[in-house]
Amino acid sequence: MNRRGWLKSVAWFGAGSAMAASAIGRSAAAASKASKPIVLYCDLAVDPAREQEMLDAYQNHFKPVAQKHPGYIDLKMLKLRKVIQGGPAPAKSINYRFQLTYESEELRQQWIASDDHTKYWPMIENTVTDKGYLVLLTDAV
Repeated sequence: MNRRGWLKSVAWFGAGSAMAASAIGRSAAAASKASKPIVLYCDLAVDPAREQEMLDAYQNHFKPVAQKHPGYIDLKMLKLRKVIQGGPAPAKSINYRFQLTYESEELRQQWIASDDHTKYWPMIENTVTDKGYLVLLTDAV
């Protein structure tokens, strides 16, 4: 192949690669805009006498099973330390915040309808002193 032909081939290859990369980038951007995750928060008043029971249920049963379900992104059990700013502060009995992140609300609904959730969530919920806890569903923006 002569030098001119080789340069034309390289130019065409470069243009094709750039177009493909651009299409892939647009596709990824569209997908990320179309599917933002949800984050669910539950403010829990865990009975101090049952705190270790709740943590064992969370770490050894609930979280390992939740991780296996479609749509799972993240799950945290956070122990409240103090309010730094603003108010009103949560009730004094609120000592934990449960935070669940899922790809979509539809997939989270499938998870909570599962036999696994039905079996393992009560292990945590039965350690709280008030089952009327605050539950917030948020959308990532």
